[in-house]
Amino acid sequence: MSDLCKEIANMGKGIGNENRYRILEALMKGPLAVGDIAKKVNIPQPAVSQHLKVLKSANLVEDERQGQEVLYSVNVSYMASLLKKLATDLPKHNK
Repeated sequence: MSDLCKEIANMGKGIGNENRYRILEALMKGPLAVGDIAKKVNIPQPAVSQHLKVLKSANLVEDERQGQEVLYSVNVSYMASLLKKLATDLPKHNK
């Protein structure tokens, strides 16, 4: 399996769960702390933490410490680079 296919499969795993998709939707509006995410998507905080771990391992989410808080945000640069790779490599496979 090519690296690109592995990345796409990993991304699919990340967004393949409704709760993780809802978390990503909330983060698309801006960075949030775990507690704020839990309130917005109505999921217990420990579950949000587990979902964020999966999203981070898929490179879909990144975190940044600000004081005592950790803010999570969508990893836009990774998603953009993955889409660019897909747009570049896909035509090669259709020939």
